[in-house]
Formats: sequence, C-alpha cells, structure tokens
Amino acid sequence: MTTLQNRPRTALLVIDVQNGVVADAYDRDAVVANIDVLVAKARTAGVPVVWVQHSDADLEVGSDSWELVPELERLPSEPLVHKSYGDSFEGTDLEDVLAAAGVGRLVVSGAQTDACIRSTIHGAFVRGYDVTLVGDAHTTEDQSAWGAPSPDKVIGHTNLYWQYQAAPGRTAGVGATADIRFPG
Repeated sequence: MTTLQNRPRTALLVIDVQNGVVADAYDRDAVVANIDVLVAKARTAGVPVVWVQHSDADLEVGSDSWELVPELERLPSEPLVHKSYGDSFEGTDLEDVLAAAGVGRLVVSGAQTDACIRSTIHGAFVRGYDVTLVGDAHTTEDQSAWGAPSPDKVIGHTNLYWQYQAAPGRTAGVGATADIRFPG
C-alpha cells in the first residue's frame, strides 16, 4: 500500500551488522542468526537484499570494526550502501537503489535499535515506504550507564510502538523472523 508510484517490490534491509557495532550487542548471536535466516528467505524468493554499512570516527572504513560480521555473507550482486548518519537514506544512494529495483516495501533488520534502526524506519515511513520491522532481528548495546533503559526494554518498546504506526497510504508492522514471508 506504499505511496510510492510503480514500486510494488519488497526488499530486505540489513543495517550496520558490523563487527564494531554488534560486538557487545544484546542477544547478538541469536539476532545475527535470525538475520541470516531472513537473508536466505529473501534470496530464495528473489527479493533484493540491501546491505547498509556505517562509517565514522569509531568505524573507520577498512578497519576490522567497520567490516560486516563474518557470519553473514553479502553477495557481490547485492547492493551495499555506505552511510555516515543514523538514517540510512541521509546522504546515501539508498533511495536510488530502491527506486531502480521498484521497491516500495521494506523489511528491516540490523543494529542499533535506538539509533540507526529507529532513524531508518522513521525515515523510510515518511518517505512513503511500507515498513516491517523484524522484531527479533534487531539489537542494540547496553546504554543504561547513560540513562537509557536496558537493551531488552529498548528493543521491546521499539517493537511495541512500531506496530501501531499509521499514516495515509502506508503501513507499518512488526513480525518475527519465523513469520516473515517474502513475495515469490
């Protein structure tokens, strides 16, 4: 039901699943395993998998912390979007990549829940995309020392409020990895 014209396709977005981003992430191994399942499902269905990779002072391009985690394999044919802001659309070619593939619906996974995931799902939604957040395929590290809730509460709250997002002509939702079905 996207508001984007002639954009009937779905894409899986894998955001910032990089060594330095998820090293201390909550439930890291289970989340990475779920993302791997989603990637396999998308590929089987012929759905584009779009990878996003962040860089900044702590994630220098080419460093080990900047690299995607070894458990996930990006195919050379799959787009890789480089970013330096929380919202994966800001200052990147993500919109061009999705438009060229006819994508109007995003299934979102990755890290960090309270930063790049939230920025990107909101950014996509206001740009006209239908957005499904995979509730057990995003994570964050513990920021409670700085006043944030514990990671499980951050993830739970994000899943709770995203399922109730509404706007004219767009849909938002949350689904578990096991329940995500990509159109074939």
